[in-house]
Amino acid sequence: MATTTSKLNVSSRESAGSRAARRLRRSGRVPGVLYGGGGEPLGFDADARDLRLALAASGAVLDLSIDGGKPTPVVLKEAQRHPVRGETVHVDLLRVRLDEAIHAVVPLELTGVDDSPGVKQGGILEQITRELNVEALPTTIPESIVHDVSQMEIGETITLGALSVPEGVTLLDDLEETVVATLSPPRLQSQVDEDIESETEVVGGEGGSAQAGEDASEGSGGE
Repeated sequence: MATTTSKLNVSSRESAGSRAARRLRRSGRVPGVLYGGGGEPLGFDADARDLRLALAASGAVLDLSIDGGKPTPVVLKEAQRHPVRGETVHVDLLRVRLDEAIHAVVPLELTGVDDSPGVKQGGILEQITRELNVEALPTTIPESIVHDVSQMEIGETITLGALSVPEGVTLLDDLEETVVATLSPPRLQSQVDEDIESETEVVGGEGGSAQAGEDASEGSGGE
């Protein structure tokens, strides 16, 4: 479960455009904005290492202190990452009350995949849903929700309703319509060969027609 033991000290800043943000990043700081809680959006910057450690636990509630002031409970609203290096380049945090439920996105982990009878028989298990929309108090949001698929058979489909979630956590998506995972029959080699052969015939047929057209055109030109 999430806790409020993670602390993050940041410095307030005035929004000064992308050039100032780049200077901050070069100096090892990450710009961000604090929203919600009935207050005005507030810009800040945090030490990149401290921020990375504070956000290491997914769904964690942070005690955010700005310019050494009184800590405020916050959660991560959004993090923007560098497309190549993967490092955080901007964060949005959200003020929360510990006694009021909030919406959050939690990772879904499937265990026992290799032990399932269907997979042992050569079936293909596909995880359709990897993140879950939940509602819970900030301090009870789980870091992840785990579901055991070690009993799945070929042809079986698991929906959201099959998952067990911690007490106090509510799943927000449709329990019967949201597919979590499917286990499909193995694809026989003969089917693969037939598909390849069929595709080859189509390509060859198109090429033959084109060549025939060219030959006919050349014949007409000769006359």
